Amino acid sequence: MAEQYAYVPHRLLRRRVRDIASGTEGELMAVINENVSDTAIEHWTELAYIRGPSGREFTTAVSDVESAG
Repeated sequence: MAEQYAYVPHRLLRRRVRDIASGTEGELMAVINENVSDTAIEHWTELAYIRGPSGREFTTAVSDVESAG
């Protein structure tokens, strides 16, 4: 079985960012290329993990991440 994820470098790691889709701000903790397939056909996507004000992390598309500062 192949790896299900791989870490990706990003210029905003550990910086304050905003999720354009939700408007929520937080710290970008990681960008991960994840295998999100549920069938035999692999589908990979890059997800940004953001730690919000509550301390809980959420994911969003990397294209929806912008600097908040």
